[in-house]
Parts: sequence; structure tokens; C-alpha cells
Amino acid sequence: EANPMLAEAITARIGEGWTVNLDELRKLEPLADDEGFRAAFRDIKQRNKEQLAAYIEREHGLPIDRASIFDVQVKRIHEYKRQLLNLLHIVAPAYAVAKLSIKLINSVAAVVNADPQVNGKMKVVFLANYRVSLAERIFPGSDLSEQISTAGKEASGTGNMKFALNGALTIGTLDGANIEIRDEVGHENFFLFGLTAHEVQDMVRRGYRPRDHYEQNPELRAVLDLIHGGFFDPEHPELFRPLVQSLLDQDPYFLLADFASYAECQQRVEQAFVDKERWTRMAILNVARMGKFSSDRTIREYAEQIWKARAVPG
Repeated sequence: EANPMLAEAITARIGEGWTVNLDELRKLEPLADDEGFRAAFRDIKQRNKEQLAAYIEREHGLPIDRASIFDVQVKRIHEYKRQLLNLLHIVAPAYAVAKLSIKLINSVAAVVNADPQVNGKMKVVFLANYRVSLAERIFPGSDLSEQISTAGKEASGTGNMKFALNGALTIGTLDGANIEIRDEVGHENFFLFGLTAHEVQDMVRRGYRPRDHYEQNPELRAVLDLIHGGFFDPEHPELFRPLVQSLLDQDPYFLLADFASYAECQQRVEQAFVDKERWTRMAILNVARMGKFSSDRTIREYAEQIWKARAVPG
């Protein structure tokens, strides 16, 4: 129900078998090199983006350039999920911290969306009250899936799988299910950045000094100084200083350590996105190689390997 246009296009080319056996999606792989199918796939993604943009304009009064990259992060707000890392990059070109992060997101959005120099180049929007009906708009209409939690902190969510199955490419760390998704879709079809879990542990053992990254990276320093100086809320210039101070003094989820790698990876994303044929091919291969993440396969393996139960003939 979330993406009927893509479902119909897939069925038209490989039959209905994939709806009961997700491994059948592998039949899409040759179609990644089919110019006609790439064009159809791209058209479906564009129409889904139109629907998401229309929703944003209707609910938030914010016009969206449909040709731009729809870079999306769907996560509950928590420090280790690093919405703030995403936000630091936007500023560059117990959940008190989480609540302050939401306020900063909205404050940055208010400044960026009203800046005539940025107009037409970037929009920032926080879609509140996440729910199934909103997810059915977001997943089909997204180009890029932000899976940027600190390596070693995410058990394993399913949002990254939903994005990939709907034709979004992933920018992410080696954390949670990202590791398996990257192995399945191909390393060349996944935008990887950041420290590994082992490197994070090693930095902790050696004594992590986040302020070193602030002092050594001029772009990062400019971003944090802008936030600390009250640029995004001039009436309350001290509001976001605790966020900045926490990053400089502690940074328990290594945002500053990963910032340079994340920014460089975003440049690779932008370069890939302007090559529409390459991007579409990568997206099709992501869809084609998601069969492993079927709930049917998971339940079957639990039954066979853990419960030692026999399948009942259907």
C-alpha cells in the first residue's frame, strides 16, 4: 500500500512471485541496465516525491524543489542516533538534549528556509507526529536514507530496510543492520562513512578529546561557533550553548570525530545524484537485493534453526 506504483512496475516485469517470496526481487538485477526500466523507475520515484512535497507544502507551507535530493532521517530523537550530526552538516553549507535538538532543528529550519541566498538550494523541515500514514509518504518519496548512528550503538532497526526496499540509497555507518544491507546491496551501492565500533572503543581507551576536532577542523569550528553565538535564535542566544558545550567537553556519541568523514561522504552523495542514470541503477540494485530482509525468511530460519519446528504445508 505504501508504494503501489513501484509494486505494479516490478510485477509487470518479473511477475507476482516476489510478493510471497522476496528473493524473487533478484530478477530485477538485469533491469538495472535496462534504459527503459530505469526511466520508469525514475518516473515513479519522481511522482512519489511530488506527493511527499505536496504534503509538506500543505501541512507546513514550505515549497519544495521536486528536482532536489530528498535527504531523509526517520528516527526517534536520541543522542546516539545523531540527528545533531545531520544538522551540523546542514549548518555547514535523558532527553533534555534530545528536546533541545528538536528546537535547534526547527530554529535552523526557520533561518535556512527564510534565507534568500539559500532559497531554491535547500529546505529543512521537521515532520512531527510520525505515524504509519506519514511513513507511507516518506519512504516512497525519499532519495537518501540517513542511517548515521554511532557504530556499535544500534541493535537493529527496520527503517533502513524500508527505505532501501522503496528505492532510497543509504548513507550510513557500520552499525546495526547497515552492515548486512551494505553486504547485500554491494559496497559500491552504499555510502559509508565514520568510525567502526572497534575504532570507537579504541578512542575511548586512549582518551577521546572532542575539542581536538573543533580546534583542527575550521568548518566544524565555524558551525559550532555559529550555534554557540546565538545565530539561530538571536532572542535567546544562550539557548543552544549547552548542546555545544556537551559536544566539546564529552561528545559521548562521537559526532565531532565523525563530522569530517560525514561531510566528505555527503559530497560523494551529491556527485552521484547528479548522474541520474548511475543513481537510478544503484537504487534498482538496492531494491533487487533486499530479499534477505523478508520477515518470511526470518521466521523460517527461527523455526528451523532455533525452534526446530516443522513447516505446516499450506
